[in-house]
Amino acid sequence: MTASRPGPVALVLGALVALFLLMPLLAVVPISFTPARFLSMPKGTLSLVHYRALLENPAWMDSFLLSLRIGVVSSVIATALATAFSLGIWMVRPRFAALLVGFVLLPMIVPPVVSAMTLYFLLTSLSQVSETIGYDSWLGVVLAHVVMIVPFAVVMILVALAGVDRRIDLAARGFGASVARRAFHVILPNIRFGILTALLLTFVMSWEEIGVTLFVTSVDAITLPRLMWMGVRDNIDPAVAALSVVLIVVTALILLGRMLFERADP
Repeated sequence: MTASRPGPVALVLGALVALFLLMPLLAVVPISFTPARFLSMPKGTLSLVHYRALLENPAWMDSFLLSLRIGVVSSVIATALATAFSLGIWMVRPRFAALLVGFVLLPMIVPPVVSAMTLYFLLTSLSQVSETIGYDSWLGVVLAHVVMIVPFAVVMILVALAGVDRRIDLAARGFGASVARRAFHVILPNIRFGILTALLLTFVMSWEEIGVTLFVTSVDAITLPRLMWMGVRDNIDPAVAALSVVLIVVTALILLGRMLFERADP
């Protein structure tokens, strides 16, 4: 055993903890193969009927595409705003930097129901100006999600910036580099993995957001988490379990791909 590699006892304990945390997710797998019309463990017979329902029912695909669109747009906007804010804090180092960061991180501290009610009144007010970005519109959901996920992107990027040596920025400034050139050619390349991590994190958070979405949508902007919530609340549709298995597999593949990409990067 080396100092940088855990021993067999640590590996076994880590595997047991991981198994304990994954048990609720693994329990969904057999339920998704039940032939019954309600959530239950299959008894002797396995069926793919609920997986076929995901393909045959257009509501699932529509909500999937809507959630994908909202997640991509929300994560890109949130990461761009968080990157600009974090770069400004890191490069300028204003006197009230801690106060500014604390203000941006407020949505992480405020109870979600309070944020949801505030965003509800904001979007209903915007609906009187334009229905495109108001209540129960996909752009309105994007606006609500951006408010909720920007703080997490700021934390990720500030952590990445904490590992950057300021001397490289001072050297670039000493050679006469402009602020834009220092930001895009010196600093951003050194925090690219932090930005990518923030982009992935915010996408996942927007993708699975349900609390705020329930407040700012009604019948037009039905995201995938909202449709799943409706299926569980109204009729306990086993298709929700099938969809959960699909999402678990896709998430695992994305995380595996990210790990392989980081390992392959020199």
